[in-house]
Amino acid sequence: MSIRIGILGYGNLGRGVECAVRQNPDMELAAVFTRRNPEDVHILTETASVCRVSEAADWKDKIDVMILCGGSATDLPEQSPEFAKLFNIVDSFDTHARIPEHFANVDAAAKEGGKVGIISVGWDPGMFSLNRMYANAILPEGKDYTFWGKGVSQGHSDAIRRINGVKDGKQYTIPVDAALEAVRNGENPELTTREKHTRECFVVLEEGADAAKVEEEIKTMPNYFADYDTTVHFISEQELKEKHSGIPHGGFVLRSGMTGWEKEHRHLIEYSLKLDSNPEFTSSVIAAYARAAYRLASEGQTGCRTVFDIAPAYLSAKSGEELRASML
Repeated sequence: MSIRIGILGYGNLGRGVECAVRQNPDMELAAVFTRRNPEDVHILTETASVCRVSEAADWKDKIDVMILCGGSATDLPEQSPEFAKLFNIVDSFDTHARIPEHFANVDAAAKEGGKVGIISVGWDPGMFSLNRMYANAILPEGKDYTFWGKGVSQGHSDAIRRINGVKDGKQYTIPVDAALEAVRNGENPELTTREKHTRECFVVLEEGADAAKVEEEIKTMPNYFADYDTTVHFISEQELKEKHSGIPHGGFVLRSGMTGWEKEHRHLIEYSLKLDSNPEFTSSVIAAYARAAYRLASEGQTGCRTVFDIAPAYLSAKSGEELRASML
């Protein structure tokens, strides 16, 4: 039997999830739920339904895993606990500082509903988190470094677009090259947040909006821009469409560590991603964790999980025997 998937929200991430489901033969898309008029939302899967978010509860027994594709700034803090009472869920909550709080809220709701919720799934948090954890376990004597970009951050771009006076916008995260090279050279530098990355914003204003006020609100936004050197460019809607329509991203996780009785040998672990489409890659990670949510729920487990809590075999469509024969 196929794992029946629901998608809540049909933006870039929701469309990516639809494509990812198509590439996983043990999954099928049952329905897309939207805050827009369903008649105005045109999906690619002919066999799936498009419904209002208010109708989601009617699908409680027709969906195995609901994938939440809202933004981390305002959507997921409310939606994830709400829907975890009704469905097994996966979300991509990416406000790192608020993950413990979000986990607690989803955990309580999922246990109340007898469901499984997997939060903060994607590449960071997600795949990068796993690589940080593995590297720390392997090289307990060492330092961690994470660099993002250059690329478009969906969460930060979403946060910009929610500011009053902003019609549209994109935000690029850019590693500081000198900092990255110092890590690769084994210098083990002490780097502040500001020394590792810069942020560059391209913003389209609503007519009559105060550019200076918008720029100040962006640059002082906690958890997003306040700790970075941030440049804000105000451009036309046409220029944004022509020059900034793609959603690339990527980055690096590194751990520089030492082994030996006198710590005489040095090692560098590096994991990197270069993504042509940030939301489509994130969606592909989410689809794998939707399989894990389904399997955990089938075992009778409840409550919230993160990528740290789930064995790799739960992500794969292959059986244990197939994995041992082909990948171990």
